[in-house]
Amino acid sequence: MNNKRNIGNIIGTVLKFAVLILGSVFTILPFVWMISSSLKTPSELVAIPPALFPETPQWVNYKDAWAAAPFARYFVNTLIVTLCTTCGVLVTTVLSAFAFSRLNFPGKKTVFSLFLATLMIPGEMLIITNYETIIKLKWIDSYKAMIVPWVSSAFYIYLLTRFFMQVPESLYLAAKVDKCSDFKYMIKIMVPMNKSAIFSIAILNIISSWNAFLWPLLVTNSQEMRVLSNGLVRFQTEAGSSTELIMAASCMLVMPIIIIYLFLRKYIIEGVTRSGLKG
Repeated sequence: MNNKRNIGNIIGTVLKFAVLILGSVFTILPFVWMISSSLKTPSELVAIPPALFPETPQWVNYKDAWAAAPFARYFVNTLIVTLCTTCGVLVTTVLSAFAFSRLNFPGKKTVFSLFLATLMIPGEMLIITNYETIIKLKWIDSYKAMIVPWVSSAFYIYLLTRFFMQVPESLYLAAKVDKCSDFKYMIKIMVPMNKSAIFSIAILNIISSWNAFLWPLLVTNSQEMRVLSNGLVRFQTEAGSSTELIMAASCMLVMPIIIIYLFLRKYIIEGVTRSGLKG
């Protein structure tokens, strides 16, 4: 009986890992093909049967792609927008989460319910209203138009509030007895104890800001204000049939995000799996 059970466990483990490996292959293959295509010659791209890797990597494709469009300007614009929106989101999220989790003020539950209600509204429905507001403020074709509407997020506030609420309230009461201010308690206690969740929020916001396409396209008109995602679409039109240059430009767009994930992936895992403190 035990042997049969052990055999069943082994078979289950093998099947589980087989499914995981198969899923990993399907996930990674498009990225491998993109990088490989960016290093191929035009003839290798249309060869039948296709080769997964080039015979001689054409690194010059990256140089040609970089020179074909002002990617340096696109990169700077994207970096400014991403850093500013992420810093704004972290400030508003931490302050709001602390207020909802620890402070008592009139209408607290009502305001928090309104925050949750906004999660039910598709983001596309807010684009027209936000666009009209940007026009009235005369912010079209500026960094403010791409940054200010996205410096807060109801979802991130709700998420961090749940993490903050898992911190024992006895710590807060003890800090108040020691005459610790709310701001100092938030910075010294709440933020360090929930750094994994805060890092996860930061990384998720970096990814969404870096890959933003529709809103920057709506509120910018000049080439000098384009971000990478918009510049890449325009580059595809300008590059024509130069698929290897398009792939090289695509690699330049996604590589910073992949590098950030590789360095900070442990914080994402901790933020997702951490169950919180019990008190």
